[in-house]
Amino acid sequence: MGGPWEGLPRDFSTELRAEQQSLASEIIREIRSAVPEFSRPLSGQFGAGIQQGVETALAEFTDRVAGLPSPGPRQLRVYRSLGRGELSEGRSLDALQAAFRLGARIAWRRYARVARRRGLAAEQLVTLAEAVFAHIDEVAAASVQGYVDARTDRAGALGRARQRLHDLLLAGADPAELAAAARLADWPLPAQVAAVSLDPRPAAAPRPPGPSGPSGPSGPPPARLPDRVLAGLDVPQPHLLLPDPATALADPQLAAALHGRGAVIGPAVPPALAAQSLRWARLVRAALPEPPQRPVDCRERYADLLLLTDPALVRLIAERRLAPLAPLTPKQRERLAATLLAWLQTGRGTAPEVAARLGIHPQTARQRLHRVHRLFGPALASPDTRLELEIALRATAPSPSAPGAAPTPAWTT
Repeated sequence: MGGPWEGLPRDFSTELRAEQQSLASEIIREIRSAVPEFSRPLSGQFGAGIQQGVETALAEFTDRVAGLPSPGPRQLRVYRSLGRGELSEGRSLDALQAAFRLGARIAWRRYARVARRRGLAAEQLVTLAEAVFAHIDEVAAASVQGYVDARTDRAGALGRARQRLHDLLLAGADPAELAAAARLADWPLPAQVAAVSLDPRPAAAPRPPGPSGPSGPSGPPPARLPDRVLAGLDVPQPHLLLPDPATALADPQLAAALHGRGAVIGPAVPPALAAQSLRWARLVRAALPEPPQRPVDCRERYADLLLLTDPALVRLIAERRLAPLAPLTPKQRERLAATLLAWLQTGRGTAPEVAARLGIHPQTARQRLHRVHRLFGPALASPDTRLELEIALRATAPSPSAPGAAPTPAWTT
């Protein structure tokens, strides 16, 4: 067996056993008085667990003094259930550990009185103290294991519940089913969610300035996601679902997690439309020339996103409305297309306004505008034509490089 119990007379266990019932009552009374978390009436499962734990620990200590084996499965289950109970009560192990320490001191005082009546030598009193505190250490260790096991079980169950909720959100489940799944997942159903599409090959994080960069060739480990973010990472097209997007995106923890992941944030939508938000985010990400280092937010690009939803139709519009530019050289087409787009985006502005937008001389802008009007003629008077022209130009114009040039979608080709 081993341990300090071997240094005590085995028949001493008979005298300890006689104290067991009153000692258990004293320990429970003192724990309720001194440990606030255990001050409520010991009723129901909570009370039964505490009562059984104290009585089992005292009985097992006496058995070990008598030379019986170490704690068996039944005793270990009792101690582990104490740890599980603390987790179910929503507490840390601090209160239980305080109760163990108090119980050990009370037991030691009672056992020391019995030992003195028995006439045990001083060195045997030391051995008795070692045995009491060694035993309570074993009980505490088993309770900690129960707490850890329960937390692991809960995390596993919660993870499964959140995975199911994630799947239901992307499947467009009905509101009642979503609400029930959200309750099981401990995930308050928000008014809005937003999907985030991630690149399967994250962009490399830039090294900070100076001689020392990230530790190791791959830099620091990925940042941890906030608890309420639902994730689908082990899939060909990894993604996240953000509850309450405005709040979530203001969280520095999420910002750190998105950095360098080629993230595209979809529009905020009701939970039932989560799959649409993800579809739009993926559509934008697929059109990007390379994974962005910083997140691209679709909320600021709705007009450009609209151009990507039906590229075949946009091509038909472009072929029809931009036909007057077809006979020109590529350089002429590019210049006049940029001029026409600037004119439309300035509300059919003057030559100086167009020039300022394009970063060119007003006389140059005036000459180009004259040519645009000759090519397109009376069609420019039609609001519908102007709308289709802007759609076609925004979808096909290259990103301008001149200062003050009109912004065009970064992902268009």
